Amino acid sequence: MIIKEYRVINNCTRDEYQVAQLYAVVEASKEETGAGEGVEVIKNEPYENAESKGQYTYKIYHLSSKVPPIIRALAPSGALELYEEAWNAYPHCKTVLTNGYMKDNFKLVTETMHVDNSRGEIDNALNIPQNLLEKREVVIIDIANDPIESKDYKKDQDPTLYHSEKTGRGPLKDDWINTAVPNMTCYKLVTVEFKWFGIQNKIESFIQNVMRSLFTKFHRQLFCWTDKWYGMTMDDIRALEDKTKYDLDESRAEASLAKET
Repeated sequence: MIIKEYRVINNCTRDEYQVAQLYAVVEASKEETGAGEGVEVIKNEPYENAESKGQYTYKIYHLSSKVPPIIRALAPSGALELYEEAWNAYPHCKTVLTNGYMKDNFKLVTETMHVDNSRGEIDNALNIPQNLLEKREVVIIDIANDPIESKDYKKDQDPTLYHSEKTGRGPLKDDWINTAVPNMTCYKLVTVEFKWFGIQNKIESFIQNVMRSLFTKFHRQLFCWTDKWYGMTMDDIRALEDKTKYDLDESRAEASLAKET
């Protein structure tokens, strides 16, 4: 098991981030869905239990077109689908990702605490027990200066170039983490379990690297979309989520029908 805590500093408030994150998730879902693949939202509804209450989502990620053809041909049924359950009790959130083929041998858990007026300096924002603290590696993510893959670079999603007309924020330059106002940090504890003899450590390390890249790309987009989400309410977000679910379902259905004919 590999445990890393990613600390993503953002140039916004914690309340703003709640809307911004959900907006960015919707936009990312649109980008990833097409040709019968992508994100399928099964549930998106309020929940309440003895520990917390918030919004529960259950999604299926259809990945067939995202992997090489030889893998698609060899992979057993269920191997190319990921199942995501998320409990969003903001400012605390938990996401669990599993796979139908791997079952209990694969689990990716992300637990996040969103902290206002923070620049990543809190040592244990998630109240991790001592035994996990000893295994945890802390990784600071700088969305403006950390390197990203060339295929992920887009000029209009570059925080070092973006300036928000609505808020006056940006571009994010040099030592922005220590100077930007407002600020908040997403403290993300990521635990990876991949039980497969001989390749476990290699795959777990690979997945952690992928998670770092995803967090970096996502939060670059979130900042550069400031003028799109700034001023939206939670009601606006829920309406957008409902419309997007309908559109994505239609897109997948049309693509599947086209394949059959």
